[in-house]
Amino acid sequence: MTSPTLAALLLSALAMTAIVAVRYVAASGLFAWLTQRRLPGHYAGLDAQIRREIGWSLASAAIYGVPAGIIAWGWQQHGWTRIYADPHAWPLWWMPASVLVYLFAHDTWFYWTHRWMHRPRVFRAVHAIHHASRPPTAWAAMNFHPIEAAVVGLFIPALVFVVPIQAGMLAVVLMIMTVMGVTNHMGWEIFPAWLVHSRAGNWLITASHHHQHHERYRCNYGLYFRVWDRLCGTDAGLAAWQRRRSA
Repeated sequence: MTSPTLAALLLSALAMTAIVAVRYVAASGLFAWLTQRRLPGHYAGLDAQIRREIGWSLASAAIYGVPAGIIAWGWQQHGWTRIYADPHAWPLWWMPASVLVYLFAHDTWFYWTHRWMHRPRVFRAVHAIHHASRPPTAWAAMNFHPIEAAVVGLFIPALVFVVPIQAGMLAVVLMIMTVMGVTNHMGWEIFPAWLVHSRAGNWLITASHHHQHHERYRCNYGLYFRVWDRLCGTDAGLAAWQRRRSA
């Protein structure tokens, strides 16, 4: 590998790490601010926990960013991956369909690896860092041990080599992943009652559902959808405080 190539790879990896870190700080910071406005004092006494959440999350940003930067460089320079820029390269209906395929595939991966990480030995060695957030805050979305960050965060970069997706739709997937990751850990329900208790809401995961996992551990393992929890009998429903949700 030539020096210019290596320099370009390093620059791309550093740039993507910075993008992931800034995205995390911006999204978590925004929803932490909303929490303070909506429920003053909700995170009172959690300063040390929040500092740990931010520290682990910034470490996770590098684990996400370095391979993503290498892949982005390879896509631009050599056509790696099945990401495409021209919306007409595939039928237009595939654009929204690909978002759903990515989300369901990611949710499936997350559910089963998440259950694996609740095995006692794996939990103590890896997943306990995430569950040290009691209660979780808006800063906890990427609060992972490096092994967990790799297991969770490298699935989408791997999927782009297999399933075609338009670049804008990939951005939509990443936006949904970021928003849901943050809002599911806020400790209160930001989504309105008409959504949480609608037919669609009964199959979607929001903070009311995920908070149960942080309270009870052996339930509600999903990320976006309640499909696998329902099929596998691990759905424990919504947290009691969901009645305080935003309307």
